[in-house]
Amino acid sequence: MSTFASLPLSWLAGVTEPLFGASATAVAIVLLTLGVRLALHPLARSAARGQRAKAELAPRMAELRRKHKSDPERLMRAMREAHAKAGVSPMAGLLPSLAQLPVLFVMYRLFSGGASDLLDHTLLGARLGGHWTDAPFGAQGLVYAGLFVVVAAVATWTYVRARRTPVPMPTEVPGLTRFLPLLSFGTLITVAVVPLAAGLYLATSSAWTAAERAYLTRGMPASPSAA
Repeated sequence: MSTFASLPLSWLAGVTEPLFGASATAVAIVLLTLGVRLALHPLARSAARGQRAKAELAPRMAELRRKHKSDPERLMRAMREAHAKAGVSPMAGLLPSLAQLPVLFVMYRLFSGGASDLLDHTLLGARLGGHWTDAPFGAQGLVYAGLFVVVAAVATWTYVRARRTPVPMPTEVPGLTRFLPLLSFGTLITVAVVPLAAGLYLATSSAWTAAERAYLTRGMPASPSAA
């Protein structure tokens, strides 16, 4: 499947080569990633609608937790009834996100070695199939440093917004809402160990996700903890 997926990448590299020369394949990776994420945008909109619906129901869920905190079975029954009455699935927003995983897996496999002939191309002198550990202080290191800055900036932005925007949970798990926003910084570790092509994909996809989420969740009330 990755071989088939490499065809549009090769085509984009050929189209952009007159403008970007040796870095055309790197530009093609960014463009292809943006194209795939744009195609998946309807799923993200569906997920955002589910999240918004659960956010509107969050005060009722908090009230039920206080009321039935000593009776977990009754609490779960009351929560199910509240979701059914509001026409909201407890899994709202999750299934559309899961539907993205097969496509994103193919993209990751493609940029991790599925298009070996293309990964011999370079970005500012750094080979797309190379790793940060190959030459951390040469051209490879400089390009990766740029990726680290982008990913760290996106992760910080995501963390700040996650602290301000409520993330509805079906049950209350101590500390989980504080821990989840930190997961975005895990991308830094991933970028450090994958080939440069995959790092470009991750950085581009992460930036798209942050911008998309900010757009789709605009107008949602701030989390009480943000105050």
